Amino acid sequence: MMSMPYYPYSEQNTAEIKPTLPEDAPLRERIIDVLRQVYDPEIPLNLYDLGLIYELNIDEANNNVEVVMTLTTPHCPVAGSMPGQVQRAVQTVSGIGEVSVRLTWDPPWSPENMTDEARLALGIL
Repeated sequence: MMSMPYYPYSEQNTAEIKPTLPEDAPLRERIIDVLRQVYDPEIPLNLYDLGLIYELNIDEANNNVEVVMTLTTPHCPVAGSMPGQVQRAVQTVSGIGEVSVRLTWDPPWSPENMTDEARLALGIL
């Protein structure tokens, strides 16, 4: 099983997030790359593979990015800070314009949203 950082009930240090793909990689892939470095504080998996990122909208005219996301529960202890962490992570990608993050509860998150890799890491595949 792959080793993953775990950030229990604390805000992840977004200074640790560094884009790993080359600048000539497609912008969407570079954004997903940094989103995969932001971890859920209770489940040691990244937000993207957990299926918490519902939409990634890129305005190609100015590279403004809108992220529509959810959390595993509205009672998540980092509900107030996680959107800011996501915004700061996306801002680390070169060439990005403005970044907005919208939190939604519709539809509610469910384990079916997870990637197969995430299910395997949690032993539910």
